[in-house]
Amino acid sequence: MLEWAGIPPDESPRGGGQYGPYLQSQRLSLYSQAADSLVQTGKAYHCFCSQQRLELLKRDALRSGQTPRYDNRCRHLRPDQVEEKLDQKVPHVIRFRLESGVEPFNDLVFGWNRHEVAQVEGDPVVMKADGFPTYHLANVVDDHLMKVSHVLRGSEWLISTSKHLLLYRALGWKPPVFGHLPLLLNRDGSKLSKRQGDIYIQSFQRSGALPEALLDITTHCGSGFNSNRVGRKMEELIAEFNPSKITTHSALLDLGKLAEFNKIHLQQRIDDAVQRDWLVRDLQGRIQEVYGTQVQDQDVLQPDYITRVLHLRKGHISSVSDLVSSEYSYLWVRPSFSDQQMAALSSEIQHIATLVIRLMEGLKGGEELTVDQLSVELKTLAKKTSNTKYRDVMKIIRLALSGLQQGPSVAEMMVSLGPSEITHRFNRVLQQLSRQH
Repeated sequence: MLEWAGIPPDESPRGGGQYGPYLQSQRLSLYSQAADSLVQTGKAYHCFCSQQRLELLKRDALRSGQTPRYDNRCRHLRPDQVEEKLDQKVPHVIRFRLESGVEPFNDLVFGWNRHEVAQVEGDPVVMKADGFPTYHLANVVDDHLMKVSHVLRGSEWLISTSKHLLLYRALGWKPPVFGHLPLLLNRDGSKLSKRQGDIYIQSFQRSGALPEALLDITTHCGSGFNSNRVGRKMEELIAEFNPSKITTHSALLDLGKLAEFNKIHLQQRIDDAVQRDWLVRDLQGRIQEVYGTQVQDQDVLQPDYITRVLHLRKGHISSVSDLVSSEYSYLWVRPSFSDQQMAALSSEIQHIATLVIRLMEGLKGGEELTVDQLSVELKTLAKKTSNTKYRDVMKIIRLALSGLQQGPSVAEMMVSLGPSEITHRFNRVLQQLSRQH
């Protein structure tokens, strides 16, 4: 998803790098070494407390209105007691000894900070019974071994940073610079939650959201830039990024505005030849997925045809997925309509169909159709009917071309479809009429 969004990681499980492996499950020996070294220097200890005991501690604390915390009981076990339990293979975790006297640190966003964690928390687990580390140990080991210089993470980790700095000190390592970023919240101030389901990047991708629109809306609602405007591309975001402008208050994400952001970036893509090719391929896949065998004429999958449609609908659609909705199905699938629908509009259907076919034959000379030119031609055509108003002539042409009663202008529909497809559709109207008689 990061690759799709145009922000590929410099190092990753997929791309590799010089500080791998990049999967936690493949780094267990590294965490184990760090935990063992903490135990050997007396900075950490084995804890044999059962899950039931920990649950009782939690229940008692809640009953008396206190915040649950571990009581550090196993910190005081004698070495021989520890050895005995280890020999008996008693399940255990490794806990880190929290010490008082935390040094303050200067956060890039929140400024000077310190939290006396030993006063409010029990000793934290750093290695679980299954041999996997907790985040507290894993992030310290990974960032040190991967030579990470700056850690930018969500502000919910701000109060844990003093704990992490104690771990760095206990391991004898130099800590990186920390910057805690304000959280992204829903418009009503509630937390973005996985339970919402639709906030996964994949669901935005499936719905036709463009990666640059997602980047634009999230950076627009946040801070950290010299200016704030809609429609910024990656290069502009990079050029305008200024860490000193990051504020401490949360950013409210109004996803209701995503369609507008997407529309702007979609226009930019349609105007860019390379990006447009990407859109064409995306749309080809969506047409085949939605309509499949209903597509009678494979020409609708041709890049030239799709490009023409994209140019004509530019500024009207918010996403390429709009173009495979029912209101645009006429672009890909030949429509159906009833004789009664036609008859209700005029008694001159045959005459109008013949006029349209003749108009198309006159325009098949290879010159590109334009909306303006066709608008004029259609007004002239409507005057050749005896008793059908211009408005009803337009309704008849619209119905024959799309099976719909509303949508883009009739002239635009005709430019999209092109002369030979229009001729084909009006020949079907004539065939339908001849069967009726």
